Amino acid sequence: MTTLSRRRLVGAFATAGTLAFRGLPAFAQSTMDPATEAKLRTLLANPRRNPENAARDPYRHPLETLKFFGLRQDMKVLEVWPAGGWWTEFLRPLLQEKGYYGGSGFSTKEIPVRPDTMDLVLTFRNIHNWMGDNSVRYMFDTMYASLKPGGYLGVEEHRAPANVPQDPRAVSGYVREDYAISLIELSGFKFLAKSEINANPKDTKDYPQGVWTLPPSYVEGAKDRDKYAAIGESDRFTLLFQKPLS
Repeated sequence: MTTLSRRRLVGAFATAGTLAFRGLPAFAQSTMDPATEAKLRTLLANPRRNPENAARDPYRHPLETLKFFGLRQDMKVLEVWPAGGWWTEFLRPLLQEKGYYGGSGFSTKEIPVRPDTMDLVLTFRNIHNWMGDNSVRYMFDTMYASLKPGGYLGVEEHRAPANVPQDPRAVSGYVREDYAISLIELSGFKFLAKSEINANPKDTKDYPQGVWTLPPSYVEGAKDRDKYAAIGESDRFTLLFQKPLS
């Protein structure tokens, strides 16, 4: 081994040790390959997409979010609670040739896939629902079980202010980022990284009707609609976790 190689090796170990000392995990995050990105861009630009769905791209940042989660077209992916199917519209065709897409609305009475089979589990703006019906522990335990060792969990949720006590039922639809991380880690996941891709500093998070005051719900109808349209969709945290290899 050359002197340069030894230095690089020692440097790598030192970096990993520093990360561990600081409480940050040393990990190999999955990255989106060029072929997957090209196919995803084509699907997002498809003129046959639902126009209402496409209009939300500037708020939901689908390409950037899925790149952060390290999605590849050969992965086995489970989306938990797809709801209206906004993500399904392009995730299913992206994965249908080389990977697998499963969209599941599973509850406490059903398990969607065999344990240790998924490469990536995704869930978008659902934690508040599970807090509301007291199923949050079961949901993340089941997602953990579905993943292969080393598999990833990508989560997005409406972000509550960090200086406000967390309502355990999340009635407003907002969840504190630190609270969510702790909830998910209780199921065995390791927190890897966060992104501000879906942040929105205009969101004041103090609406009487909660997050549904904002678009696309506009729960208050015509009342102050222009004001809420100018704010846009909610401020959201975007988090990545991993199921340990052992």
